[in-house]
Amino acid sequence: MEQLAQLREVMTTANLELLALVPGPNFRHLTGLQFHLSERPIILLIPRHRRPVLVLPELEQSRAVSLECDLFAYSDGDGPTAAFAAAAGALPTGRLGVEGRAMRFMELELLAQAGISDERIDATAVLAQLRMCKSSQELEYMERAVAIAEVAFQEIQPSITIGMREQELAAALVQALHSAGSEPALPFIPIVATGPNGADPHHFPGDSRLALGDLLIIDWGASHHGYFSDITRTFVVAAEPTQEQLAAHVAVRDAARAARMATAPGVLAGDVDAAARNSLSQAGFGEFFVHRTGHGLGLEVHEEPYISQGATVELEQGMVFTVEPGIYIPSLGGVRIEDDLHVTTNGGHSLTSLPRDLLVIG
Repeated sequence: MEQLAQLREVMTTANLELLALVPGPNFRHLTGLQFHLSERPIILLIPRHRRPVLVLPELEQSRAVSLECDLFAYSDGDGPTAAFAAAAGALPTGRLGVEGRAMRFMELELLAQAGISDERIDATAVLAQLRMCKSSQELEYMERAVAIAEVAFQEIQPSITIGMREQELAAALVQALHSAGSEPALPFIPIVATGPNGADPHHFPGDSRLALGDLLIIDWGASHHGYFSDITRTFVVAAEPTQEQLAAHVAVRDAARAARMATAPGVLAGDVDAAARNSLSQAGFGEFFVHRTGHGLGLEVHEEPYISQGATVELEQGMVFTVEPGIYIPSLGGVRIEDDLHVTTNGGHSLTSLPRDLLVIG
């Protein structure tokens, strides 16, 4: 557990005696191991000054023997209660940090029943400090995830035609992502939104068919060694864009550029958001921008730092986040352009390289 010393430093700053992790990105980042979050609870308990403790089912025990921690395993017949009670004897008292967005009622009850700390706080912000700045190895993984996503899209782009259903296009893109080298666990189901559906930023692909002159939003990503990419481009289906479509697209493209140009170490995340938001407002589209400018990217597709209004996180070299301003108008559809940005020593470098123009497709 290479990150253990750094984790204990932030625990000290946050006055935490103990930290509890369930299977997920933080668990994987610390241990290198992946487990399913299932009905069989698994919790890694990390004291600030003692040896870590892992409670897990017997069927997973062989996978964890290499970890430098004490194992408390339970069988399906016995259940986890006794294992948690035994683990409690190896743990200190004091404030316990938990993953507020990941830990379930089941795990919280088991901790309480075992008497593992009476004071629990959400340690999401504490854990975020460990993962916001990517190492050179992590950055390589993310660059590869971007490359896979771009190759996959270029593979299917010629086959996109009028009359194709959104879910048909999404399925073809998923297959292309895996063929291009993505791991099975994609960051999300690709968003394919044609025509009026594009006014819903998180539209699920359905039976709607691509129609002549539609704006078409495609939002997709790949994974490599657990690290994600996240890209969005907007197209016009089989027709030259109208003046209204062009005006909206130019406004979004300019806003995205403004956010990228505002990115540098020491800049507040909220200031990057403001750059995009002000640009869209000046173009007359501010009221149609209904979400934040971007989000951190890594082992999760949405993680810190969040590039949102008033965000006070100071950007640092090594952070990776999306820049994805958008316009959503029911009568027009939607326009969104999304790139993955790496904070460098003096600015921001886009990991994504696909054209940002409003291209005709199909």
